[in-house]
Amino acid sequence: MTRHLTAADTGFAARLAETLPPDTIRPAPPAYREEPRGRFTTPAAVLALPRNRDEVQAIVRACAAARVGIVPWGGGTGLVGGQILPDGPAPVLLSLERMASVLGLWPEENVIAVEAGAILADVQRAARDAGRLYPLSIAAQGTARIGGTLATNAGGVGVLRYGNARDLCLGIEAVLADGSVIGGLKRLRKDNTGYDIRNLLIGSEGTLGIITAAALRLYPIPAGEGTAMMVVPGPRAALDLLALAQDRMAGCVSAFELISGQGLRFLDETMPEVRQPFAGRPDWSVLIEVGLPQGLDPALALEGLFEEAADRGLVEDGVIAQSGAQRAGFWTLRESLPEANRRIGAVSSHDTSVPLSEIPAFIDRATRALARIDGFRINCFGHVGDGNLHFNVFPLPGRTRADHEAQRDAVKACVHEVADALGGSVSAEHGIGRLKVGDLERFGDPGRLAAMRTLKAALDPAGILNPGAVLRG
Repeated sequence: MTRHLTAADTGFAARLAETLPPDTIRPAPPAYREEPRGRFTTPAAVLALPRNRDEVQAIVRACAAARVGIVPWGGGTGLVGGQILPDGPAPVLLSLERMASVLGLWPEENVIAVEAGAILADVQRAARDAGRLYPLSIAAQGTARIGGTLATNAGGVGVLRYGNARDLCLGIEAVLADGSVIGGLKRLRKDNTGYDIRNLLIGSEGTLGIITAAALRLYPIPAGEGTAMMVVPGPRAALDLLALAQDRMAGCVSAFELISGQGLRFLDETMPEVRQPFAGRPDWSVLIEVGLPQGLDPALALEGLFEEAADRGLVEDGVIAQSGAQRAGFWTLRESLPEANRRIGAVSSHDTSVPLSEIPAFIDRATRALARIDGFRINCFGHVGDGNLHFNVFPLPGRTRADHEAQRDAVKACVHEVADALGGSVSAEHGIGRLKVGDLERFGDPGRLAAMRTLKAALDPAGILNPGAVLRG
């Protein structure tokens, strides 16, 4: 579809700039034309920095009239190339970073309304200042923006208890491809008035509309929070431990993260300053966080969980955080795993999900299948409480990812085939972007893909919104 678009050249940029306040339109600097893994760049683009919804409308209308592509830019933290356009006519990169205000906060309703450019960590802070919790938590929360988290239906470590970004959104305001506005910032839990356009836009990665604001669901802050790391014999024991924790503390397990020994060794290799709680490097461990109501002691609850789990042979060792600093240290370890991966250099990274009971089979089958290709190190970690594993493949010591470049597609296909065979997904929380368009075509349901193409054609007939993302142009 990009072949039918027109470039955002200097003439178009000049005409667009004349209709907007000064400094709204400028050439896109390199930082806006790159993605974190360095695999894709946007060769040339115009950067648009609107200050309000009306300016977003003006930009979209101008692009629609000239058939210029628009690539939404959130925090630039996406890992599947959704924020770049590596080929085709130069697009307009649309960043809402200047639209970062809190529009309203209703603690008694557990609702906050924000502009789409608000940084996730700032929204969390505003909620906490009002005695409430916005529970979406991802490693990039210091730079990720609300519009991007909704456009990609971000997950993170709190999905087990609170759900994905979709589950935390009550209403959305958005600009469609023709410049019309969907004004949906109602703060309602129940609203059966036709098609749910909000949920259509969430997860569409900017291909159906530009999210400009959202009403988000808040929660009470748990009166007591506790965190522990426990060594488990393997992934099956981790699942049994999760079930036991849920039985003992129904609805109060906030996070349950699986960590492999390879990940801990990568931290030793690249980030030795990160403190680790165990003298050795266990093959498998879990990070558990619970949030309990007033009157219940989370440390005692975790101690009771450990004792029963030990009796059942589900845990071999454990450390319960005794202070806020120790809790933060456990989470620093967990959140440092992706950075350690980046420093090692992955041959191929995978964001998969499978039914919870299939997690042990997935890890075993994928590992054995990869061994038939070549020798690799595997760092498998992630949100085992919701079935989402980051199964990342690395070269052996003394080799680099460049040595395996010719095998990268085979490695990815191998992992994705195992996930699909077990009823899983090749994209659990990162989205499709441009990196996984072929994977979606290969593993996606044909009927669902046809419906998606119909929706795209209806809402964006010229194909100007994030061209080539999710669906091939």
